[in-house]
Amino acid sequence: MARTKAADAGAARPEGASPARARGRALPSSAAPEAHGLASKPLYRQVREALIRRMVDGVWAPGAPLPSEMQLAAELRVSQGTVRKALDEMAAENLVVRRQGRGTFVARHDEDRILFQFFKLVSDDGVRRFPESRVLSIAKGKASEDEAQALALVRGARVIRIRRMRALDGVPILVEDLALPETLFPGLVEAGVPNNVYGVYAARYGVTVARAREKLKAVAAPAEDAAVLGVPAGTPALLIDRLAFSLEEQPVEWRVSLCLTGTMHYLSDLT
Repeated sequence: MARTKAADAGAARPEGASPARARGRALPSSAAPEAHGLASKPLYRQVREALIRRMVDGVWAPGAPLPSEMQLAAELRVSQGTVRKALDEMAAENLVVRRQGRGTFVARHDEDRILFQFFKLVSDDGVRRFPESRVLSIAKGKASEDEAQALALVRGARVIRIRRMRALDGVPILVEDLALPETLFPGLVEAGVPNNVYGVYAARYGVTVARAREKLKAVAAPAEDAAVLGVPAGTPALLIDRLAFSLEEQPVEWRVSLCLTGTMHYLSDLT
């Protein structure tokens, strides 16, 4: 990446996946929690793991409706209350979305979800807006030591590096560098990078970003980044070091963003 960084440490298949794959996955079977080392976990957590496994396997694509709590309880041979508790936790983690009167759906990586879950910069007037992006460079190469450590890659593994500028109302507010394991995203360099990269990860590659861990630090903008943002070198800025994880808890993206906060602030709701 362009700056020195400190390392921190899917929509699966298309909708319409075979209904046969969605059946026969009860807990007390070959897919029982004991077979996956889950027996020591509370039962609702075992159910949660079983439901997430279906998402990873592509049984349910992003936006797809889940069976009713009653159906899931019957399939998994647990109480409806246990299924509800598992789904409540998944909803709190933004993995599923509950819609009153309609049911529960696998969450999509649309702009609204990303805006509230992953993009924490808010205008000082309190209005949340999704920034537009301009790719500055994209290339493939051998992972650096820091990249390999952050993404849990073996020595010699290759990564995709993306550098882009993001703006609100045409005004640059941040420049960011992304590193991705090339094996997870074949063809991304040739296909190009849209504004909503998490949506592409899910829809095109079956890699759903479930959560991210961020580190924040106040810094002076390096000359190269300051030039992109149109400010003098040394301008106070916020450095956000993010590591994103898939449903399977695999690190899938390392992103370092340098943000101008003259008219913005970082907002995180703590519950």
